[in-house]
Amino acid sequence: MKLIDPKIHNGIAALVLTFLSSLAFSPLSLAQNNSTAVAPGEYVGEGGKAYLTLKSGKSGSLNFEISSLGDNGHTCSLEGQLRNGRAQLEGIDEKTPCIVTMKMTPTGIDVKDSSGGACQTYCGVRATFEMIYFQPIPACLSAAVSNTRKQFKTRYDSKQFLEARALLEPLLKDCKRSLDWIEDARIRNDLAVTLHKLGEMAECRNVLQPLAEDAAMTDKKVRESYPPLEAGLYLPVVRATRTNLRLCK
Repeated sequence: MKLIDPKIHNGIAALVLTFLSSLAFSPLSLAQNNSTAVAPGEYVGEGGKAYLTLKSGKSGSLNFEISSLGDNGHTCSLEGQLRNGRAQLEGIDEKTPCIVTMKMTPTGIDVKDSSGGACQTYCGVRATFEMIYFQPIPACLSAAVSNTRKQFKTRYDSKQFLEARALLEPLLKDCKRSLDWIEDARIRNDLAVTLHKLGEMAECRNVLQPLAEDAAMTDKKVRESYPPLEAGLYLPVVRATRTNLRLCK
């Protein structure tokens, strides 16, 4: 039986946190009365791949920091001062500044490089900061997810399988948008072995279904299908999934 150790959770997202160790997310109420103004707070990109911090500055400005992670460990890191949804940073050269724009939308803050690519100087080749940044619910913040997984391990080790199940299922339901894809896969495996202990074989197979196609691959095929860094992190999860699918037949 393969139970994913929470000490090694958070796959690629853990790499982001190495340069965000001082970042503490907190709840934020977005601007009221249908305002389109960008509001101070902490935001996350789709799949937990990027983080945006906005803090109130002088004369109505906002100080911002962006950190993101792309394929194979490539990153973006930039900061500056936003006024009226626009910030100007040093670009490739003096004649080509980096222009970052931010606009509040119904799904979050739409952040763009509006300089025709001059902002790429702040990013690795396979990374981008251009995306929608949204506010996760408190239970889906990185620290909260980590704490929930620790609680799960305690319940599982104590054979409190119903309580362990109740801890993990909401993460997959409520945090899908903000979970890193490898962490999502690890949580699925943890939940699957819990369901196996409860005799819920059909549910066990169902929770692993999104991983079944990769589990059917050989290790070699997995390495060929993903960038080297991601493949190295994902292979242990794939192997666990193979074992757990057999257990849940």
